[in-house]
Amino acid sequence: MDLPQIVKRAHRFAEAFRVTDGDGFRLKDVDPGDTLDLTAEDKPRAKEALETGIEALAQLQDMLYAQDRWAVLLVFQAMDAAGKDGAIKHVMSGVNPQGCQVYSFKAPTSEDLDHDYLWRTSKSLPERGRIGIFNRSYYEETLVVRVHPEILDHQKLPPSCLRKAVWDERFQDIRAFERYLGRNGIVVRKFFLHVSKQEQKRRFMARLDDPEKHWKFSANDCRERAFWKDYMRAYEDTIRATTAVDAPWYVVPADNKWFTRVVVAAAVIDTLASLDVHYPKVGKGKRKELAAARRLLDGGG
Repeated sequence: MDLPQIVKRAHRFAEAFRVTDGDGFRLKDVDPGDTLDLTAEDKPRAKEALETGIEALAQLQDMLYAQDRWAVLLVFQAMDAAGKDGAIKHVMSGVNPQGCQVYSFKAPTSEDLDHDYLWRTSKSLPERGRIGIFNRSYYEETLVVRVHPEILDHQKLPPSCLRKAVWDERFQDIRAFERYLGRNGIVVRKFFLHVSKQEQKRRFMARLDDPEKHWKFSANDCRERAFWKDYMRAYEDTIRATTAVDAPWYVVPADNKWFTRVVVAAAVIDTLASLDVHYPKVGKGKRKELAAARRLLDGGG
């Protein structure tokens, strides 16, 4: 299958999970176990499609890097054990490491808290020609901080900034920030990997049962399950308020990792293809330089 065919199929796949109407979006309308028309028997075929997609992604990323005009920022948000790390690892496995920058954002440091909440992510934005990946992001400020508003007390904000409208104001700020990035050639795509509470429990149990996965387990992850409904409301409000034509959210079913990775790969391929990336055209001067180099090599130099 050639690149145009892969891009066409990727577009159809990605569009199925892109949020096109923020006002009409309801998280309950997305089934975490959805695999479109694919079944478990199609899993081997889906893996083959992912491998093909990874090859296409590597080709597009190489042109993005060579062209050196656009940058792409991929933001991943999810509940614990939804598969963010695995999706990033598998989808980006074929990308040249020189053209990819990955940052994972944990709890803010004391230095972070001495700045505005966009500061720590802003300094990690991708350079032109590169794909930047945020494993969690500034969206934590409208998710975990909203579910646990007591966190605001530690952010050193003046009392006048802690109005009831603080969440709406943060939505406004994020929309403006992403619009600014787009106007400067940084294309933003956001992914919420939507895992069910039941599947999360199964994955937590698997970690407890496997000694090699104990390092991935945190008791705090279990405690956060008590706030599941609060998190779902926060995610829904955040997605509704911040999805945009130029910075859309993709709500990706995450109960089946093989399917999640196919959808993410499709969305990234679709994004890169939409930028019309290509290798730089060589000008007359450069062609003369190359011809001279060829003559030199042919002459035994």
